Parts: sequence; structure tokens; C-alpha cells
Amino acid sequence: MAEQASLFASLAQRPLAERLRPRTLDEFAGQRHLLGEGRILRRLIEGDRTPSLIFWGPPGTGKTTLARIIAARTRAQFITFSAVTSGIKEIRAVMERADANSRYGARTIVFVDEIHRFNRAQQDAFLPFVEKGSIVLIGATTENPSFEVNGALLSRCRVFVLKGLTPDDLEALLARALTDPRGFGGQAIEVEEGVLHALAVFAGGDARAALSALEMAVLNADMKDDGTLCVTRELFEQCTSRKALLYDKQGEEHYNLISALHKSLRNSDVDAAVYWLARMLEAGEDPLYVARRIVRFAAEDVGLADPHAVEQAVAAYQASHYLGMPECSVHLTEAVVYLALAPKSNAMEVAYNLAKADAQAMLAEPVPLVVRNAPTALMKKLGYGKGYQYAHDLEDKIADMQCLPDSLEGREYYRPTTQGLEGRFKDRLEAIKQRRREKAEGRGQHQHGRSGHSRDQRAQPAAPNQPADPSQPSASQRQNVQP
Repeated sequence: MAEQASLFASLAQRPLAERLRPRTLDEFAGQRHLLGEGRILRRLIEGDRTPSLIFWGPPGTGKTTLARIIAARTRAQFITFSAVTSGIKEIRAVMERADANSRYGARTIVFVDEIHRFNRAQQDAFLPFVEKGSIVLIGATTENPSFEVNGALLSRCRVFVLKGLTPDDLEALLARALTDPRGFGGQAIEVEEGVLHALAVFAGGDARAALSALEMAVLNADMKDDGTLCVTRELFEQCTSRKALLYDKQGEEHYNLISALHKSLRNSDVDAAVYWLARMLEAGEDPLYVARRIVRFAAEDVGLADPHAVEQAVAAYQASHYLGMPECSVHLTEAVVYLALAPKSNAMEVAYNLAKADAQAMLAEPVPLVVRNAPTALMKKLGYGKGYQYAHDLEDKIADMQCLPDSLEGREYYRPTTQGLEGRFKDRLEAIKQRRREKAEGRGQHQHGRSGHSRDQRAQPAAPNQPADPSQPSASQRQNVQP
């Protein structure tokens, strides 16, 4: 009897979330897209045919619980590793044992909790045994496995994405906790209407957080004269004064939030932009990181539609640098509001990407001789800088010369929009292009008039503006440099 009492006392001392951990797939809350009747993961688990796989999802979605359910159902040997406590020497020893057992037909399933915390060398230790089929690897991670798991290992595992539980899933789980003997079943507990739903919303998809909050509320509930515990909304607000923000400055959520800020700004949704800014700053994000992203946005998505946007963004960065948090929050908010309301143009981004594509495809394209620097006499004799016109000496400041390589002549990268002030730049660009066309036509007519003097001249091919290989001088140039 004493031993049985000790067992129950030990059970009662364990956290509610641990006591209520599902033992079967039928008790499992949520993840119906994976574990509903006929779904692939359910069939694999029930048939004891689990392949190497990785469970990826937010905290409290059941990754470790699924591994334990697999352990309870499988006929294979089940080994658990923790990235916090297991070293590479221990990993290799277990892998070698599993390899030896596989020769006799014995299966070994290895569960690695928080696999993203293993370094590359530790992850590599599993690879040859997974590849040979000596072990079945099950990993659990809250981080994007594409970034955190060795590519070779990831390619040999099936990734299952677990989603945060819905408020309805969590509310059902909390209701069960009040009646399940492993939870508060047998106790007289009265929960004010709406409190379970508020707890479910508060938990943000995390079953562990929901159960922990309920446990906190029950343990601190007032007791009526008849022994009934009363969980009120006021008690709920006291126990959940603030939800810990889901944020890891090095993880995927970091990029999700900055993406949300950037796209809200691009969509001119000022309220959403301010919200996502606050989410990042209140979660502890470096304000200078946010400021740098804002400076980038000012050119990428506003550009010349409002040339003052960059000034506002840079000023916000400087204020953030001088003041830090929390004082700089208003400066970043000012910049975010300004950028959200500014006219939008992505012409700078488009122009650079078009030019980048050409630059990467033609990295060795020669610079036209006319715009080359000629600091030496030899370079001048080779034609470097020949025909160059100093634009400031011209009345219209537009020289009639080709600045792009021959293969890219006429290519256009900057395509101005009519948004905001960029319409003026568009008009200016059109005027410049028209002036260049007029000069090119005048040059063509002048050359045509000169070519009519002699049939011999017409028969001669026109001298190219630039030799195929600019490092080799043309025939006329070679004559000029003969000793």
C-alpha cells in the first residue's frame, strides 16, 4: 500500500501537461491532417512501418508525444537521444550496436529531440547508419530543417509538419483535463464561462502552455465553503498577465516577422506594419536590424517615387543607434508610417536585377574604348578614351557616345513608373533618350554623306568601335606602336 501511495504521490507531483500526455493516437489532440483516419502518418505508425522522419513544428504541438506513441507501439528497440546531453562518442557507440543488431534482423528506432541543436559532426554520425538502414531516425525540431539539418541526412528523412493547435482543439483538451483522472478528474472545479476559450486563445496553439496555464489557475483558485474550486476570468488574467512572445532571433520566426513587416509596408497597410514592428521590438529584436531593413525597403519599394524616403529611413537608423530601445521605438514607428503611406515603386530593384542577370551572364564583356581610362601614352595609342566627350562641355550635357558594351547596346534597365515624383524622372529620361536619338540620326546622316565620295570607301567594311579582343590592337593601332 505504501508503494502504491508513493506512486500516486509521484504522479500528482508531475506537471499537468506531463500527466496528460497522450498514450495513443486516439488521445492525441490536433494534427488531423497527419493523424486522421486513413492519413499516411497514422497508417505508418499503426502498421509499425515508420521510416526515418523529422517532426517539424512549434512548441507544444506533440512532436515528442508522437515519438513516445511510436515507441509504445513498435516492436523495434527504441533509443532516445537529447541534443543537450548526448555527445558524439555516445552516439557512435549506440550506432555500432544498432548496426550489429540489424545483421540479425532487429530494428532500432532512434529518437533525437531538438535535433537542430546537434552540430554538423553529431548529425553526420547518424548518416551512414540511416543510409544503410541500420537505424530508423526520428528527429524533432522547432526550427526549419532545411536550415538546421544536414542536407544529406535531411534527404533521407520524410519531413512531417505539425501545426499549432486550433483554439477548438485546445479547448477540448482543457475540458478533458478537468475530467480525466490523470488531471483534475474527481475534484470539484467550477470554471467561469468563457475562461476555457480564453485559455485556449492565450496558448497560441501550444498544448503545453494551455495545460500549464490551466494548472496555474486551478492551483490558485478560491475555494467555496463546499470545497469547490472557482476559476474566474479575473484569476485567468492574473495567471496570464502576459504571453511570452514566440520569437527566436536566429530562427524561422525571426524571418517570418520581418517578412510580415516588409510586405505590410509594400501593401501600404500602415496598421499592420506598426503591429509587426512592435511584435519584433517587444520580443527583443535588435532595433538596428529593423532599421537596416527599413533603409533597404525605402530604396527597394519606394525609390524615386519619394526620394525623401531614404532620408527618413536613414534618420530612423541614426536615432536608433544614438538612443537604443525603448526610446527609438517612436523613430522607427515614424519611419514605418512614412514608408507605408509613401507612393510605391520597385523600379530600383527591377533595374538592378535586370542588370545583374546580364552582368552574371557576360562577366567578361569588354568596356567600350570610348569610356576607358587612358593614363598612359600606350593606352592612348591603343585607342583608350578616343572619341570621349566631356558632357559638361556640351550645352545639353548629353554626349553622343555608346557607354554599354556592343552586345548590350540599346538595353534598358531602369523602367520608371508614374508613381509619385518618379513621373518627373520618367519625363526626364524620355527627353534624354529623344535627344540621343536625334544625335544618332544626325551622326548617321553625316556618315552617309561622307560615304558617297567613293565606291572604294563603300566597299570597305566600317571599322568597328572596338576590336573583338580589346587587349589586341587593331591593324591601324599596330602601325602606331611599331618600333
